[in-house]
Amino acid sequence: MKYTDVVSNVNVYGMESAVMGSKYPMAVDLTKVDGTIVPRTHALANAKPGSGHDNFLNGIIVQFDLTFTNKAWVEAERYHFLDFISSQSTMHRITKFNLDEVYISYTDPRIIEIMKEKVNSYNELTQKISDKKLAGEDVTELNEEAKVKYLEILYSNPAGFRITARMTTN
Repeated sequence: MKYTDVVSNVNVYGMESAVMGSKYPMAVDLTKVDGTIVPRTHALANAKPGSGHDNFLNGIIVQFDLTFTNKAWVEAERYHFLDFISSQSTMHRITKFNLDEVYISYTDPRIIEIMKEKVNSYNELTQKISDKKLAGEDVTELNEEAKVKYLEILYSNPAGFRITARMTTN
């Protein structure tokens, strides 16, 4: 797996102005301060966390797409150095994904086949519901059956399912 399969579409904002601001404490003439990275910049960036010497890093915003498995997302959400902008949704779109492409190689192929069967069954049922609605027929029971099938899909989905989120951090 390449790192670009995990992290992509990276944008860095505020780097030059943050570096410039990091030079203010030692500057007398602010017109001579620029955003060039110098050895002091590296020293400040590597200062002991909480010392305040690395505060200029707060001005650097990094946004990127992060593709993780369900398992990795559960772990990542525990930490507070990442904020979600938005993400793909299994809750809303799980029956629309290409299941041959979304699972990592460690996912048991038998489970993937079960998921495909469940998704195909659900999609066939929703088509049947749509057809019956057009014909003016009552679909109340079929809607209940579809809800159950959808929940079975959501709760059967293995931890190797990959989704992408747009993230921001500093």
